Amino acid sequence: MALARLVLPAPPPIGALTIGVTGEGLALVAFGEAPGAVARAGERLGEQVVDDPAATAQAARELAEYLAGTRREFDVPLDRRLTTGVRRRVLDVLHATVPHGATTTYGELARRAGIPSPRGIGTIMGSNPLPVVVPCHRVLGADGLGGFGGGRAVKEWLLALEGVLTPALEF
Repeated sequence: MALARLVLPAPPPIGALTIGVTGEGLALVAFGEAPGAVARAGERLGEQVVDDPAATAQAARELAEYLAGTRREFDVPLDRRLTTGVRRRVLDVLHATVPHGATTTYGELARRAGIPSPRGIGTIMGSNPLPVVVPCHRVLGADGLGGFGGGRAVKEWLLALEGVLTPALEF
């Protein structure tokens, strides 16, 4: 078994996305050139990391289309083995209930996932191995944007791409 990796160019402020794809599907999306993230994912999955453009083609194409604003949903199969238990349940609920152009709060996501307190939701979002595809950027704080593993500028850019935020004017 192998985990195929690819660094995908992305528009600023993202710069690049590193993806990892197994025989089951897309397993990892990491911001920037992230060989360490791919190596750790390969170890956790028990799979050798290889460069295989054919294996990453669908995921790379769909992510590029999304970042260009021409794709709203992803069809690429997902390999969700990097999350388990409550983390998996919360991320699955997020993926299933917060579509392109919509947002939710940490508290609302906790309620939907059957979690009594929203306290751990931010940590779960931060551990999401499939950001952008499993849209943790769509989860907001009750009083603001909240955090994001890719950084605030990337979260704002993704939300603007989806029409949730008005892009900032640059002078």
